[in-house]
Formats: sequence, structure tokens, C-alpha cells
Amino acid sequence: MSKNFYLTTTLPYVNANPHAGFAFELVTADIIARYRKLLGDDVFFNTGTDEHGLKIYRKAQEEGKDAQAYTDEYAKKYQLLTQKLGLDTELLRFVRTTNTHHKAAAQELWRRCRGDIELRKYKGLYCVGDEAFIKESDLVDGKCPSHPTMDVIEIEEENYFFNLKKYEKKLLAYLNQEGVIVPEWRRQEAIQFVRRGLEDFSISRVKEKMPWGVPVPGDDSQVVYVWFDALTNYISTLGWPEDTEGNFKRFWEEGETLQLAGKDQVRFQSVMWQAMLMSAGLPTTKQIVYHGFITSGGQKMSKSLGNVIDPVAIVDEYGTDALRYFLARHIHPFEDSDFTMERFKDAYNADLANGIGNLAARVMQLAQSNLAEPVQVEFVPYPKEFTDALATFKINEAVEYVGKRIQRLDQKINQTEPFKVVKADVEKGRKDIEELVRELAAIDLMLEPIVPETSKKIIEAIMRNKKPENLFPRKDVASPSGRVPHFALPKKKKEKKGDLNFS
Repeated sequence: MSKNFYLTTTLPYVNANPHAGFAFELVTADIIARYRKLLGDDVFFNTGTDEHGLKIYRKAQEEGKDAQAYTDEYAKKYQLLTQKLGLDTELLRFVRTTNTHHKAAAQELWRRCRGDIELRKYKGLYCVGDEAFIKESDLVDGKCPSHPTMDVIEIEEENYFFNLKKYEKKLLAYLNQEGVIVPEWRRQEAIQFVRRGLEDFSISRVKEKMPWGVPVPGDDSQVVYVWFDALTNYISTLGWPEDTEGNFKRFWEEGETLQLAGKDQVRFQSVMWQAMLMSAGLPTTKQIVYHGFITSGGQKMSKSLGNVIDPVAIVDEYGTDALRYFLARHIHPFEDSDFTMERFKDAYNADLANGIGNLAARVMQLAQSNLAEPVQVEFVPYPKEFTDALATFKINEAVEYVGKRIQRLDQKINQTEPFKVVKADVEKGRKDIEELVRELAAIDLMLEPIVPETSKKIIEAIMRNKKPENLFPRKDVASPSGRVPHFALPKKKKEKKGDLNFS
């Protein structure tokens, strides 16, 4: 039975060029969205850009630009990234927080939370990098632990505050639902965060000091705090509050809602955002999946270190699917992972050029040379190993399973030598080759949400009974040892009964 399935990434701040970390979140989301679409679900896939706040305002001033012109420029870069990564355009919606409808939705959410909002004088330490206040006890060497190169600033002003303390019991009840956060240790982290005691948080800034934001309803001297504003995108993209197309009712109220976010977002997404929804009388998010960070050479990416990975540059040189496959297979879904160009290039040759590219060429060359007509292939249900991995958001395990099927089919060709059999016994040889083509089609079906362009080329080759053009030209980037690097090989696991059954 099909479901209404809503999926969203976080919205990146438009104060820098897109990086590999957000590319990973986008690709992960697109794989899930495409997979659910293939299962027959009605999918709504949201992403976009977060464009208000002090950090954006300062960046625009530094570059001598109008804030709106600055955000327009960067929003285009993120829209280009969605194209470069091959996101499904039929499913994707791109929301900008400077959009007129979104700003109106943020103001309406404020009105609905009004009973939990009050004006207070406040003095505290503020991290511009996080666009959030920070406790002195949380500082490390006088700096915000997430932004150690930035000075925290002391702010003393009159702001509106949201009564978060009021929702401690409701939040604990929400967080105590198994599966509401993945992985489990992040759920426990959120529970402990609430149990330590919540503090009300500021949800506005004085307009005179920070004019770049959504005006507070009924108080033109204040603008809405960037987090309160930005979080509203998850429902404004659905047309809330008017809901003229019925998307909010169909996907948020009656559907399955899933949010993807980085591990540093737990308090914002699973505590603050859920409390805001509770206050407004709206349904909470059904599930949030948190991923780790991407490092490069074991260090956080930074321009000064020269280890920043540019996803657009990789796509331009190696193609969309090369980057999608690497992010899906070699970046852990929940823990921090390292991404270097050496690692990427070695994996490209091992997994793609010598893997699926070589296999598709071998199988279809045999078919083209020995079969008069294209093989009639039928839909083969997804294997349990594949579906179980995707259902638990272990994208890497799903892709590793596909890699094992690719490896086994390649081994089967080497062992059975159909190119010799067909010469000795034409009928048996042709049947063997047809079996190889059907297994290639079964593999291709699993590849469809992961590397859609490649999958399309393979199935078209099968339908035409032609060897495809070189899918992944080998690059001259062999590892120093000349061997396939260990990370490009499937993990050794105990074989399960049926693993060697080629459908």
C-alpha cells in the first residue's frame, strides 16, 4: 500500500559555497526519495536555503552588497548543486527563507506560538557562527566549541523569548518514542539534553542592530530570530498555513515525515523545533535522522588548510554518479567520515571503472555478439538485504550489498566462461548469457536510486542488446601499492543462505 512520504534536508546558510557535507545530505535524501518513489509512495522532497541572520548581514556588508542581492547570488549556487548532484526534479521543491510566502508563514507560526512568547531584557554571550546564545560553561578556551576561530560577543538587549521550559515533559514523552531519532544514541543524547533542564531561548533581535530578517508581528522594532524563521520552512514549503493544494494535510498531518540533519542539529531540530510545533498545535516530526561530519585528511575542512572538497568540481571532472556512489558507499550514514581526493579516485577505479562499468561492458558484449534479440527482463523484487539497509537508513550497507552482487556476477563469468560454452553448445551458451543479462538487470534496478544516470544507460543497453559506451573511463590514479585500497572492497561478512542465488 502506497504512503504519503515527506522528506527534507536542513537548509544551509548561504554564507559560503556548497561543501561536501551538504552534498552528502542531499544525495542521501535523494536516494531515499527515489527509493520510496520506486516503491510507489507519493513523495514530497524539500531542500532550500537559509538566508536571514546576523552572519548573512555581516557577510553582505563585508562584500559591499545588498543583503538580498548577496543571498540571491548564493542561493543560485545551491540550486546549481541540486542539478549537479542529479536530484529528482519531479520530486524536489526548493524553498528560500526570503520568499514572500515563507516570511508570511514564519509570522503566522509566531502568532500561533504567541501564548508562549514574552518580551524580556537579556544579557548573554552570542555565537554568530551558530546564530545562537551560548552558556559560559559551554565555552572552550573562551570560544564556542563549534566555531573556535570566532569570538563570541556579549549582547544586552530586550528580546522576545520562547517558553521552552514549559515543554520539558511533552518533549520527553516525544523523545521516548523509539525510532523518533536515528541513530539511537542521538535519541539518548536528546533525552539527556532535556533532562539536564531547558532554558527559554531568544526568538528575536533588535531591528536597529540586525535589520536583515522577518519583522516580528505587531512589533516593527524587532525581527524574528533566524532559527525560528528558518525552521518554519519545513511546513511553509508545503503551503502552510493556507494549504490551498492540500500538501500540508496530505504530507505533514496524514503522511510519514522524515528530516535529515547533521549531528550538531539535535537541540535545534528535535527540541526547539518540536516545542514550536507543539506550541502552535501542529503535529511533530515523526522521525529525524542525524549524520556525522565529513573531514578531509582527518581534519575539519578549511580553506587555510587547503583540504576543502568542492562537490561541483568533482562532478565536472568525474560525473554526477561517481560522486553519488562514493558518498553513498564510503561515507558512513551516522558517524564522521574522511573524504580525500586520493581516496575518491582509488574508489572510483575500484568500484566504478573496474566494477559496474566493466561488468556492464562484459555482459552486454556477450549479449550483443551472441543473442539475436534483446533479453526480456522482468521486475525482480528487491532483496531483503537491500531493503532492510535502506529502511534503517544504512545507505552504505545497501550499496555494499549491490557491490557484492556485482563482484559475484563478475566471478560467475570467469568461472562459467560463457564465451567458450556458446561455441561448444550454442543453445546452452545463449541461455547462460540470458541469465547474466537478467542478473545485470536485477543489479541495475538496485542502482536506480543510487546512480540514476548510470542505471538508465545500463537498462537502455539491455533493451537495445548493445554494449554501452564506457560508463566510467578508468583514471590513471592507482594507489602507491598498485593494489585496490581496502576501503573499496566489500566488508567480509558471514554468508547467509541464499546470498549466491542470482535472480
